Amino acid sequence: MSAPVPRKQKASREVIRALFADAPNVWVAHYSCESFYERVDGRSPRITSIALRKLDSAQTISFSIHQIAELERINLSEITAQYDELEKKMLDAYFDHVGSHRGMMYLHWNMRDINYGFAAIEHRYKVLGGDPFVILDEHKFDLARLLIDIYGVGYTGHPRLTTILEKNKIQPLDFLKGASEAEAFEAQNFVGLHQSTLRKVDMLANIATRVFDRSLKTSTTWWGMHGGSMRVFTSFVVESRTFQLVTGLASVVGLIIAFNPTLPATAWSTIVERPVEIIFSKD
Repeated sequence: MSAPVPRKQKASREVIRALFADAPNVWVAHYSCESFYERVDGRSPRITSIALRKLDSAQTISFSIHQIAELERINLSEITAQYDELEKKMLDAYFDHVGSHRGMMYLHWNMRDINYGFAAIEHRYKVLGGDPFVILDEHKFDLARLLIDIYGVGYTGHPRLTTILEKNKIQPLDFLKGASEAEAFEAQNFVGLHQSTLRKVDMLANIATRVFDRSLKTSTTWWGMHGGSMRVFTSFVVESRTFQLVTGLASVVGLIIAFNPTLPATAWSTIVERPVEIIFSKD
């Protein structure tokens, strides 16, 4: 198992600490969409729902295709025929929200590229004729990568989100895995996709909280978390005042011996037994 890199581990711990220190301004984000693996025509995947959960209060705002259809008095069975129009209105509402909450931070799980991520949502909105508000990259924080930095690449099995939930006994009620999400989309189970998205932001917030309070259970051992013997020893040398005092006194004694080779044996005994008193004596 690869141990975490000390520099990255420390930096990622600080990111988590900073996010919780500013929790009222942090949203946990997730979304569901059409499968982006099985499309052969190059078309961007349709988005079905987006959820944003406040890190501090757990208040959640969601944007979903079936809710827009309900507002438009369109039956669920008729959504597919008018999907682009409904999706555009759903994304209108989403971008109105993020645009009116500038400066917010977003904690997410692997939402980092054009296949799946904020960029994918922005691209889809452009395809539908919208002008997206672009969230700055420095306002996005990938919990999946933070966990790797903190606990090492082998902190859990694959798929990591599923296995870390199981390891921590976080109940995945309404949770749909990737393949199940694709099946739900094909079956036009938009309500199920929405429920899964809402559940996932809850679970991500739960995981983040356990990382923050250091209660998250992983496969990484204490020894692995601390990088093995060399890192433990180096950290002890750098941070231990006792070790620094002992080594400092040993150096002083060594210098006294070097410059006073004929010092009586009784003097050596006194130096060893009462070094601090001798070193700081005014006589």
